[in-house]
This record gives sequence, structure tokens and C-alpha cells, in this order.
Amino acid sequence: MIVLDYNIIREQKELLRLQRVHFQQIGMEIGLPSWDDQQEILRYLHKAKRPTFFTRDDDFFRYRLCHSNYCLAFIDAPESETAVFVHRFLRHPGFKTKAQRCGKVVKLSPRVVTWWDVGKPQRQSLIW
Repeated sequence: MIVLDYNIIREQKELLRLQRVHFQQIGMEIGLPSWDDQQEILRYLHKAKRPTFFTRDDDFFRYRLCHSNYCLAFIDAPESETAVFVHRFLRHPGFKTKAQRCGKVVKLSPRVVTWWDVGKPQRQSLIW
């Protein structure tokens, strides 16, 4: 399951739909618009079935948020390129499946992907 934070704009969601990326968004299909609290979102992710959560909020890029049930992906790129980064990440050979993504907290930037794995406090990165 792909989950988008409430802060992903409509134009980027439409681009994802054109690329056939199926998702649900916080405040629309999932939860309430008032779910701007990190704890509410994390509570939902703990219960969902191995979701990948995309956000533009850098507060989610913390090692302490690693959990084996989900993937958190912080997009550190221009807002107008959000859909490109979501699609690129989901198609990358190292992150293509839920099994490859779960347990990671990831930062997607234009040149580098940086992440932590659950139980491994050492950051990893790759150029893409």
C-alpha cells in the first residue's frame, strides 16, 4: 500500500495516477484532514499492511521511527518533482518490493538516496 501525506499537492497526485501508481492520501481516503500530528499517522502505519508512506515533512526522517512494518520516505526535492521521486523510488531495483522497503526510513534527494534500516543505526546511501 502506498500512502501519501496530506502535504502532497493535487497536481503531483494526478501525475502519479497517470503513471498508474495506486495510493491513498492522509486526510482524503485515510484518516482525517486533522491528522497533521506525526503520532496519528504513525499509529495508522503500525496497523496497516506494510505501507510505504511518502511525505515532504523532514520530521519523519529520524532513525527512531524505523519499524519493520512500514517504510517512511521523506522527499527532499522541489514540490513540483514529488511524483517523479515517488515513481523513481518505487521502480528502483533496491526498493521495488514491499519486502525491500519495509523497515527503512528513507530520504530521497535529487542525487542520493539515504536510509536507515531497522536495527542498524548506521546510515546507508547510494547515488541514483
